[in-house]
Amino acid sequence: MSLFVSRKIIIVVLALIATHGIAQSKVIWDGLTDKAIEVAPSSASGLDAVWVLSSVDGVSLAVESASRPQWYKYSNLGGGYAEEVTDVSWDNGYSMIGSLEGDMGYIVEHPDGRRECFWIVDYSRHPFSINSISESTERDCGRMALDVSGEGAEMVYYGINGRRFVIDREIKIRYSTLVPDEEQFAFVQIHKEESFTHMSSPMRVESCLCPTTFLMSGDRFLREWGIEVEVESPLYDPYSVNAMVKAEQSGEIADNEVQTGDSSGSMLGGSAPSTIQFEAVVSDAAIFREWQFSRYPGFDDIDLRISDLSFSHTFTEEGMNYVRFVCANSDGSCQYESESYTVNIGASMLRCPNAFSPGNADGVNDEWKVSYSSIIDFKCSIFDRYGRKMVSLTSPSQGWDGKYKGKLVPAGAYFYVIKATGADGKKYELSGDINIINYK
Repeated sequence: MSLFVSRKIIIVVLALIATHGIAQSKVIWDGLTDKAIEVAPSSASGLDAVWVLSSVDGVSLAVESASRPQWYKYSNLGGGYAEEVTDVSWDNGYSMIGSLEGDMGYIVEHPDGRRECFWIVDYSRHPFSINSISESTERDCGRMALDVSGEGAEMVYYGINGRRFVIDREIKIRYSTLVPDEEQFAFVQIHKEESFTHMSSPMRVESCLCPTTFLMSGDRFLREWGIEVEVESPLYDPYSVNAMVKAEQSGEIADNEVQTGDSSGSMLGGSAPSTIQFEAVVSDAAIFREWQFSRYPGFDDIDLRISDLSFSHTFTEEGMNYVRFVCANSDGSCQYESESYTVNIGASMLRCPNAFSPGNADGVNDEWKVSYSSIIDFKCSIFDRYGRKMVSLTSPSQGWDGKYKGKLVPAGAYFYVIKATGADGKKYELSGDINIINYK
C-alpha cells in the first residue's frame, strides 16, 4: 500500500519552494491542526521558505521528488553543521520526513542536483498572550511607555550560514491621538496603529495628545488562525503637548509709504506702525501657553508676555523684534517651543513734495502726499497765502486733493506745517511751500 494512502492526510498545502531558478517542488503537510503559515525569508538567509506551524507534534512533511533525495537538518549553527536525517521515506514521487522538529532548518538535496532549504518554527514554543496593559511610570514627552504583562518574545530563524533573522509577529497597539491639520489650522483626532515585531516591557508608542485607551492585539499568526487575542487598557489622559502657530501681517501698505525695514521672506515688519496677527492652537494637555516678545534672538530678556492664543500686536519702535510661542503641561515636564518670528521695523523717514497738479485727467501727480516710513504720529495743516486752513491731515498716508469745501483752489503757492514722530523717536517739525500748477 502506498505511504500516502496508508496515512490520513488532514491538511494538504500545495506550497511552492523557490529553488533559485530551478524547478519548484510541491509540498504536502500531513497532520496539521492549523494551516502552515509561510513567512518570506530574507534574501540574505539562503533559504527558500520559512514556515510557522501551530505545533509540530504529529506533523510530517513531504516534498515532491522524482527520485530519493537526501535530507539534512541544522540548528542555529547553520548548514555547515547540518546532520543527516534518517527518518525519511520515498514513495510515489514524494519524499517524506516522518517526524519534524520545530525551530530547525532542513536541507533537501535531490539526485538531479537541486537543493532546497527551509526553516520550521514551532509556534507552541513561542506563544502569544496578553494579561494586562497599563501606562508606565517611565515618561518621555515624545514616546509613551506602556507596561505589558504577557508572552510574545522574539521569534527567529537561522539562515544557511547561521545568521539570525527576526520574524515580525505584527503585534498591534491601537489608540487615539491628535495631529495638526494646517489647512484647518486645528488639531484633529485620528486613530493610530503601531506594529511591533515582538513583545517587550515597556513597549513604547508615540505619545498620545488626547485622552485614550490602548488596545493591544496579536499576533499575526493567531490572527490568521482566527484566534487573535486583545486587551484594552484603562483610559489615560495625555501629558505630552504640541502646538501650531502662525503670524500674518495685517493692513495695507499706503502708496506713499516706503518699506525701509525687511518684511520679506521669513521676516515681518517694515514701516511702523506694523500690525501683526498672531495665532496658536494647542493640544489637550497644554495648560500653560504664552507668546513671548524680546529684542534678543536668544530671548535673554523678555519684554512682553501674552497668554492669549489669538491677538494682534502693533510694533511702533525701530529695530529687530523676536516673537515665539511656548506651551507646557500642568507640571512643566513637557514643553513646546515654536521657532521665533523676526519683526524688523525700519528707521523713520519723512519727505514733502513742493508741487502738484490737482484735477489732472490722467491722474498723475494730482494729490499732494508726503513720502514716509515708520511715522507713528503725524499732524499736518495746509494754509493758503492768507493763512486760511485748507485741510488738516492726521496720518501720513492721507493726502490733499487741492480742494477746499469741495472745490479746486486756485493755482499758486500754499504752505504746510508738519509735526511728526518716528518709530526711532525722531521728531519732525517741517514747513514749506506747495505750488499748485498746470490746471485752469
